[in-house]
Amino acid sequence: MIYLDHAATTKTDPEVLAAMMPYLTQEFGNPSSVYQFAGRSRAALENAREQVAALINADPREIVFTGGGSEADNLAIKGYAWAHQDKGRHIITSAIEHHAVLHACERLEKMGFEVTTLCVDQYGLVHPEQVAEAMRDDTILVTIMHGNNEVGTIQPVAEIGALCRERKVAFHSDAVQTLGKLPINVKQLPVDMLAFSAHKIYGPKGVGVLYLRKGVRVWPLIDGGAQERQVRAGTENVAGIVGMGKACELAGQRMTEDNARIAELRDYLRDRLMAEIPYMLYTGHPEQRLPNIASFCIRYIEGESILLMLDAEGICASSGSACTSGSLDPSHCLLAMGLPHAIAHGSLRVSLGRENTREECDRVVEVLPPIVQRLREMSPLYGDAARQSET
Repeated sequence: MIYLDHAATTKTDPEVLAAMMPYLTQEFGNPSSVYQFAGRSRAALENAREQVAALINADPREIVFTGGGSEADNLAIKGYAWAHQDKGRHIITSAIEHHAVLHACERLEKMGFEVTTLCVDQYGLVHPEQVAEAMRDDTILVTIMHGNNEVGTIQPVAEIGALCRERKVAFHSDAVQTLGKLPINVKQLPVDMLAFSAHKIYGPKGVGVLYLRKGVRVWPLIDGGAQERQVRAGTENVAGIVGMGKACELAGQRMTEDNARIAELRDYLRDRLMAEIPYMLYTGHPEQRLPNIASFCIRYIEGESILLMLDAEGICASSGSACTSGSLDPSHCLLAMGLPHAIAHGSLRVSLGRENTREECDRVVEVLPPIVQRLREMSPLYGDAARQSET
């Protein structure tokens, strides 16, 4: 198998699994209990909190463990809105956010909040001046993602955050795709809340983090206990949290080397595919993008058909977010970037990871162009385009 869908999830690193194993077996104590046996679980949990905090230069007390990145986004957006609705009920977001953000905002709209959804340019970029223009006296929260999960575009979060600080508006960013791939220093980055997920950085599924800057108040989504300083009730997933801490530690050690190698592979694969396949568009910002994501729109065919035929060759890729893979609709990100439905339907996202090789990229270049040609031969739209190009 050639796995090229690391933006959807990653393989759990062996060192991460080894760190987790004691807490899945003999060290099963509840970290909220008072006896020494449970205290070892508590110590492991707090060590993991320090490991996560170290990766983003935060205070460990600013780290709140959740059940995943989607929960962290929801806790930030809904929790902040509910806690500050007496100051205003206006929220600003963008059209290319992950559905965890978009759907959280939609839920708040049903509760009487007003949401302004900003357009993006052809590269999927939100411009800070758009945020400034959308701000009102009753704006309480801006939520703009750090790096896009479909096309890889990196947003100018430092500039947007500085604007929010100046206007005294809270700023949240979904950083699920950027943790471990971009340096994040919350002492310098003007952001109030950041959402992360373990399984995007070779950690376990079902564990996330909300960075909650000291002094920022949110209402909890879950009631029932005093865990996580009364922000997120429920017995902590100690083994998963230990795994996330270890994954963050490894990410900090390997980020520079990983990014350089993966970005080189991405560019190699992009250049070869663009040279081999006509009528193909490279989507996202050409430079301001995550090092691991190459995203394309291949005209005159359906992205789902490409994926099924790649799968038959043992190659795993995607046509966008894994969270919307059951939908027949084209990517909301690509539509927001101005691409028509017919082109957006032919999307292909390739996201590379630590274990990918140049030989695997060569195999993709060997397999994909014939697949595209075979599918296009069945497309009347492609036949018309080919005839027009000949004339």
